[in-house]
Amino acid sequence: MLKKILIVLSFLLIPLENTFISEAFAKDININIGIVQRFGEKEKDQLLITTDYQNTLTIKFQNSKGHFQSLITNRITLNILSRPLSKPLLKEYIILSDHATFETAEDNSKKWEEKGIQTEITQPGRWQVWAKRDIYKTPLLRRWLLDNLKTKGYNKPYIESTVLLNKSQATFIANGKKYHSDYIEIIPNNHPIHVIDLEQKKRAYLGSLKLQPNAYGTYTLVNHVPVEVYLKGVVPHEIGPNAPINAIKAQTIIARTYALRNLRRFKSDDYELCANTHCQVYYGLNGVNSKIDKAINDTKNLVLIYQNKLVDALYSSTTGGVTANFTDVWDGEERPYLKTIIDSPQNNIWNFTLKPLNQEEAFRNFIKLTKGFNETGRSAFRWEHKTTKIELAKDLRKYLVMQKHPLSNFKIINSIKIDERSVSGRILNAIVDTDIGIIELKKNEVRSAFGPPRSTLFYLEPINDKQDKVIGYTFIGGGFGHGVGLSQYGSYNLANLGWNEKKILHFYYPGTQVVPLNNSIIF
Repeated sequence: MLKKILIVLSFLLIPLENTFISEAFAKDININIGIVQRFGEKEKDQLLITTDYQNTLTIKFQNSKGHFQSLITNRITLNILSRPLSKPLLKEYIILSDHATFETAEDNSKKWEEKGIQTEITQPGRWQVWAKRDIYKTPLLRRWLLDNLKTKGYNKPYIESTVLLNKSQATFIANGKKYHSDYIEIIPNNHPIHVIDLEQKKRAYLGSLKLQPNAYGTYTLVNHVPVEVYLKGVVPHEIGPNAPINAIKAQTIIARTYALRNLRRFKSDDYELCANTHCQVYYGLNGVNSKIDKAINDTKNLVLIYQNKLVDALYSSTTGGVTANFTDVWDGEERPYLKTIIDSPQNNIWNFTLKPLNQEEAFRNFIKLTKGFNETGRSAFRWEHKTTKIELAKDLRKYLVMQKHPLSNFKIINSIKIDERSVSGRILNAIVDTDIGIIELKKNEVRSAFGPPRSTLFYLEPINDKQDKVIGYTFIGGGFGHGVGLSQYGSYNLANLGWNEKKILHFYYPGTQVVPLNNSIIF
């Protein structure tokens, strides 16, 4: 009997990344995108949801008596009420770590899991790793875990505790009547749904919508839509509708691959992707044109794989002339296809073997180069920004407070030093000397902590006053974003040179293949 139980358990514990998808299913995959992630965070939050005059919406919801109900209308208004609880409610969870990106949070989550602590990845603002709430579900268990961690030397985890006297309650008005429900599903009759917020920003969506609670005491409006329709709301806003057609096709294949590989991001909130730059920008049907439709249709079901697995399809606006390795920016396992390459169609611009960019002099000479790159002439390709130490201190304090860093109450920055770079020139470690101690910033933290840098591909020049005292710094660098994988503006140039979408993708993701979705590909 025990053997049978173990066999069943081992089957259930097969990780998602090793599961397959059938070809029939792949052709019409539906995904769930949180288009309004924390509705109700502001007391006056409101959404008007309508359809064209001649069409209708079916609204399904659970009424106050627990019965399921439906009605027909062509518009509803969503609001949030604050309702008093019959008795105070303790809302509490353990935050194991705090991160700027999902990728680093996921790597940290795996490390906690290896220590035997079950976790979940959340995003109340920044990405966080929580001790799994349905495992550590009592105050006693949570404090036992925290004390146990501190005994073993882990001092960063902490408990977030709030005593609630009121509960947010979703309400909607339809056909002149008000209803209360935590789950509200909005289903059109095969036509677009329009969502209008308080600022009168209007967006149209295909598929259905669902308002549902999230992990933070607010609600998320989720769009349930086929992946090929989802791409209509991503591609024009990521690559731009006026890009060369082969650049748009390359972006479409990458966007499809990225979406299908990242469906685990919001598991703790019961949806899959967000609609902003933490995932991919998604604006529904706004911005679609015939050029975008052609790229989506011409590449239908095509994805990028490496050794029969969907690639981690990362991309950025501008690399600054050199792409980065995955671990130059995030923690985790290296991706063999995300490597350092010179972002140029020419082969003789720079020699990494003789002049690796982790050497400061070589890096500064590289940043001085402006011609022959795919992004030459783009505003973000090369940049500089001057700022004072006072402004930098404001930026850093704000960042450290969010991190609950022990030195967040510092007053003065004495100096900033770039301590270590990767071969691609990205900053791996920066040291900030303050009036109360040294603060180290790793990798992408440098961008999160300070306002000026557009990327981690920069160096610092001190700004001195008349007494030769350092009063600020000039940030001199290149690129916009993390610089890993495809450069969107770089793909413009390659497409204009006549490269097709497959050649562009093979350039930015060496060793990969473009293939149709099929039942052998591992997600």
